[in-house]
Amino acid sequence: MVMLRKLCNVIHELKPVLLMVAVQTTFAGVNVLYKLADNDGMKLPILVAYRFIFSTAFIVPLAIFVERKKRPKLTLMVLLQGFGCGLFGGALSQNLYVKALSLTSATFVSSINNLIPAITFLLAVCFRMERLGWNTSHGAAKIMGTVLGVGGAMLLTFYKGADLNLWKTNVDLSHGQRHAGGGQNSSSNMGLGSILVIGSCTSYSIWLIIQANMVKKYPCPYSVTALTSIMGAVQATVFGLCTNRHWRDWKLGWNVRLLTVAYSGMLASGLIYMFITLCVQMRGPLFVSAFNPLMLILVAIAGSLVLNERLHLGSVLGAILIVLGLYIVLWGKNKEVKKVAQLCPVRETIKELDNGAIVGESESSFGVGDGESKHLSVQSGNDESRRIVVTSLV
Repeated sequence: MVMLRKLCNVIHELKPVLLMVAVQTTFAGVNVLYKLADNDGMKLPILVAYRFIFSTAFIVPLAIFVERKKRPKLTLMVLLQGFGCGLFGGALSQNLYVKALSLTSATFVSSINNLIPAITFLLAVCFRMERLGWNTSHGAAKIMGTVLGVGGAMLLTFYKGADLNLWKTNVDLSHGQRHAGGGQNSSSNMGLGSILVIGSCTSYSIWLIIQANMVKKYPCPYSVTALTSIMGAVQATVFGLCTNRHWRDWKLGWNVRLLTVAYSGMLASGLIYMFITLCVQMRGPLFVSAFNPLMLILVAIAGSLVLNERLHLGSVLGAILIVLGLYIVLWGKNKEVKKVAQLCPVRETIKELDNGAIVGESESSFGVGDGESKHLSVQSGNDESRRIVVTSLV
């Protein structure tokens, strides 16, 4: 029984990690399919619109069924936050992302995408959600990590270097096709693609911040994902109709276009967005962004194996700087959280009891920042034992 309980605890601790591995693996597949659909000539705004239409059709019935009894009242503030999630995490970020992908390569875009934690930190400082802390080690680490990440992104953009032929396959699912304007070797395309993908990262960071606040007031991951998908579908469809009014461009056949919108819609924007919401709720937005380098590795391998994309020395060095900067920022943030936890170990919310006395473990034995409620055994004057919830500060 004890072993079973320990096993359940281990699985519970690994749950966010396993969910984020699934998230990044799925996103790596989206990058490859996006590139194939673009090479096939599919209009990118239409691709994004169909993605969120498929996502809405998949997640809304699931949310209605699973959370039908525990869904809180839908307020105007929640609707506005849902609109922001649909815009910054859906229509805007995805349209910028797919356009950058068409101008550059899947590996390049995935590398720049690792700037999300640094951008999130900068935005949090601007909105006074984070403090720089120049004179502290954790503050200096966050600043240094941000600078390294930006430097890595610039290196990726402006320096190629020698080709790295780590492996060679004869597989090229794109069949050498390149859609008009998608010549990824053009320096102007690389510059514009860099600007677009940084804009996409900024939009994604804003989405994480909005979502973190939204799940506090509306703790229903299925419904949050459904609301994001609905808003994103409406916004992306309006944009798609404004830019592509010919019906023939909206037709889907039994080809890579249908596969791309179905996969990216039902999995990436439906099931996987729900996984992200769960992980943000359990561990926060910084934990979610820490897994971005995994997608970079998967996309680099897949791109070189099946899309005939070449790896360059500049890409590898830039990616290393971005990943190094990412984990320095995370180290600084983790050290800051631990310092706060030591200064303010526990904030207790205890119901008043007549002549009650806390017995058992002391407050110092309870971990801070694990996101779980702790329980103390409370003995009142009439010898009745009760359970009182003690909530952690962080």
